[in-house]
Amino acid sequence: MKKLITAVVFFLCTSFIFSGDIAQYINLGFSSNSKYFMFGQYGISSKNSEAYAETFIVDVSKNDYIKDGLLSKTFSDDILPGQEGLGALFTILEDSLTIIKKTGINHIATGRVVYLLVNGVKPKERLEFRDFYKGDTYIVTLIQKKFVSNDNASSSFHINLAITDKMERTRTYTIGLPDYKRKDVTSYRIKQVVFTPSEDGLVFVIEKEINEPKGKIIRYMVETLVF
Repeated sequence: MKKLITAVVFFLCTSFIFSGDIAQYINLGFSSNSKYFMFGQYGISSKNSEAYAETFIVDVSKNDYIKDGLLSKTFSDDILPGQEGLGALFTILEDSLTIIKKTGINHIATGRVVYLLVNGVKPKERLEFRDFYKGDTYIVTLIQKKFVSNDNASSSFHINLAITDKMERTRTYTIGLPDYKRKDVTSYRIKQVVFTPSEDGLVFVIEKEINEPKGKIIRYMVETLVF
């Protein structure tokens, strides 16, 4: 638990606090072999002003959640002005200790961030950056489609990735499910790109904008790739 507290304190010192139903994303670390990745989100629901939190554990090579890797809970405790739901995250992390131990998640091993969408900056559909550590150049293209039928909205997305190394050799990948429609999701943005600690994989943190009766909300998901 000492590692967990250290990671959360670091997150709080470096994050921007939002108001409203915009979930706070938190990187909860990789397993020692980089096989598994854990992340969470928490906040105050605009539906009922209750604190909520969710945690997810992903098999990085499969780009899918593991069995028993999803935990979600809403709390009916009174919320006072200025609270942001962090207590909800602490509470469900306690409930996740068994699966955290089983997968070997290390809350300190959060990987290496190579792209970060700064708050207030207009997101781009196409990202291009160089990893000076490896010398590779990355071109990331977010492809998204919207569908409207009988006042019901949905959308899909996937990521096209091209990696060019020092020898000018290029590898290409398609990440995600191009034909999978998510109900009420209106748009997607790439929030972060993170190398696994083993440096042989990437995690794309995706910010989703969702239509709700009381307005738009923000939630997070990830797409993963092992080279």
